[in-house]
Amino acid sequence: MASSLICSRLTASLRNSGSRSTIRSATKVLGGCSGVLGGHGSQQQRSLSLHEYMSIGLLKEAGVSVPIGLVASSSEEAYSVAKEIGSKDLVVKAQVLAGGRGKGTFEGGLKGGVRIVYSPEEARDISSQMIGRKLYTKQTGEAGRICNQVFICERRYPRREYYFAITMERHYQGPVLIGSSQGGVNIEDVAAESPDAIVKEPIDIVEGIKVEQAVKVAQKMGFPPALVDDAAQSMMKLYNLFIKYDASMLEINPMVEDSDGTVMCMDAKINFDSNAEYRQKKVFAMQDWTQEDPRDHQAAKADLNYIGLDGSIGCLVNGAGLAMATMDIIKLHGGTPANFLDVGGGATAHQVTEAFKLITSDRKVQAILVNIFGGIMRCDVIAQGIIIAVRDLELKIPIVVRLQGTRVDDAKALIAASPLKILACDDLDEAAKMVVKLSEIVSLAKEAQVDITFQLPI
Repeated sequence: MASSLICSRLTASLRNSGSRSTIRSATKVLGGCSGVLGGHGSQQQRSLSLHEYMSIGLLKEAGVSVPIGLVASSSEEAYSVAKEIGSKDLVVKAQVLAGGRGKGTFEGGLKGGVRIVYSPEEARDISSQMIGRKLYTKQTGEAGRICNQVFICERRYPRREYYFAITMERHYQGPVLIGSSQGGVNIEDVAAESPDAIVKEPIDIVEGIKVEQAVKVAQKMGFPPALVDDAAQSMMKLYNLFIKYDASMLEINPMVEDSDGTVMCMDAKINFDSNAEYRQKKVFAMQDWTQEDPRDHQAAKADLNYIGLDGSIGCLVNGAGLAMATMDIIKLHGGTPANFLDVGGGATAHQVTEAFKLITSDRKVQAILVNIFGGIMRCDVIAQGIIIAVRDLELKIPIVVRLQGTRVDDAKALIAASPLKILACDDLDEAAKMVVKLSEIVSLAKEAQVDITFQLPI
């Protein structure tokens, strides 16, 4: 548990996984401390995020009113889908797991990942400029995110737009409904400028949502009296969906009063708790790994807690707290960690090998520090994994290993008997100093385009 909490906080603070940050920012502005969304992620709590069309599909299954829409994976399919919907007033939405799509830019020059079109032909043309290209937004940064699909839906003409979300918040020790009369805009801006415009209603997770709670939120959000019951019913259906699928966040922006007098959810963003993957097979089977860092996919398959960083010293550690302390001591001695990698307490030699593959897949890595404190984890198993990894991967960069704890003598004997150049060190401070110096040497040699080899003292 401690490991998951620390890893999730680290993910939130060090790398944006591309999921929408609106509700996280809102809860900070409101003074709440969200246990889930406050710490995307970017693995460790790898909070699964689904594409909009998938989330809309879950809403539809739950009986929530949503616009008619279909997904397309090619421009010709987009043309067919647009004709099938039967309206000449459509919206084409790029399916990319990043916020700010509407203001993004595609490689190729197309502006905006959300475009209004007026014919199937125009839907085909716009889709051809989205599908297969990267979209760059404030959240994606320079890397961008590939758009493999577009969601084509009917255009609606709402009378009013509202904001609605459900999230887990530590301050309330459970789920909380968040609503505002100001929808279709950044909720963090609303919270900062008009905090009174935000409605929050905590829900007892054991008792579940009550009708009067949903009605109270709908009234405070400003729904007309004739639509309060309709809005409350939608909120209750959304809450039941939230609980059913172990969601960590559900955001509707906007929830609208449509021109025909119905309450409708025009957009949906849902994140799910990765700890519930074993019982949410349907949802997790929808994960789109093309939207993730390939190393995250590799880490997930090997069941490793990994977060890529920007430094030059690879770290392999067991335990989240020890991993963070290891990164701190590297920084203390002037180095920069290239990753957070916690192999956990039950790692196998195979997982250690996979961990080394992950670390060395980053070309910036100039040296590796292995720091294992064997309690549940046996040092000899780690040593076996290190030896196999160094041999099979033919690693040329220096590796400093600090092992303490269960079967440490057996581990040291294995390393000593190995012909491989693995530097053993009993003291963590000395190990950190050593790996920082070695990293600097390798870095200088590469800059000078000089090959170097390391030889262990006899």
